[in-house]
Amino acid sequence: MAKPRLYRTEAIILREMDYGEADCILTLLTPGGQVSAIAKGVRRSTSHKVGHVDLFYRVEFMLARGRNLEIVTHAECLESYEGLRSDLLRFSYACYAGELVWRFAQEGEENEALYDLTAQGLRWLATGHDPHLWMRYFQLRLLACSGYQPELFHCVGCGREIQPQRNYFSFAQGGLLCPDCRPQCGDAVEVSINAQKVMRYLQTHGPSDVEKLRLKMSTLDEIEALLHGYLQYTLEREIRSVAFLRRLHRSAETAKGEGEE
Repeated sequence: MAKPRLYRTEAIILREMDYGEADCILTLLTPGGQVSAIAKGVRRSTSHKVGHVDLFYRVEFMLARGRNLEIVTHAECLESYEGLRSDLLRFSYACYAGELVWRFAQEGEENEALYDLTAQGLRWLATGHDPHLWMRYFQLRLLACSGYQPELFHCVGCGREIQPQRNYFSFAQGGLLCPDCRPQCGDAVEVSINAQKVMRYLQTHGPSDVEKLRLKMSTLDEIEALLHGYLQYTLEREIRSVAFLRRLHRSAETAKGEGEE
């Protein structure tokens, strides 16, 4: 049976690109997979889609099947994650999360868990007390959802239970190595005890528990570097939005230092 030409779907806008004088090409994450669509005339102030189609909005779309792109015939915003738009750091983290999801999602491959995680992740980043922490939580959940959950409880070399000591993380093997197995893996990086504890906690606890955490920035920075390295290794490509995030962090640290003088 042929698929209907018009269909309704919920979607999160992961990317947008201006096209022509008034159109916009959208990359949409739907429960049924990733979709590319064109929103015709959306950049005109008189368009009925204005206010309903924007980056990271969760939208109910009516789409028409096209030869190369789906065509947006109707759009109604369901959730705009307003907290992202009033805070540059939160918005930058959303861009990073959106790029990760875009890389992991497959065209037309159903993945409701990834869709639900992305919707929840944008809420965490928009409203959570500490976007640095919520981004780490989102990264670990995304890895688990995509089949790349890191092994944090047993050595990926020998299988023994990881002990509370400085251990090592192998990007190639996808988890922690004990000191005895470290010499067998050239890419392994050292991981502090605190970072190991926090990653284990994030991997095994729900959002209500994570919300209560108050962590040192040095620990979050260590976890950020480790997870970014693992994600980049897994995706086999550079994650472009990270460069802007790092510049933003450096600017914030510089401003803080000047304020303390």
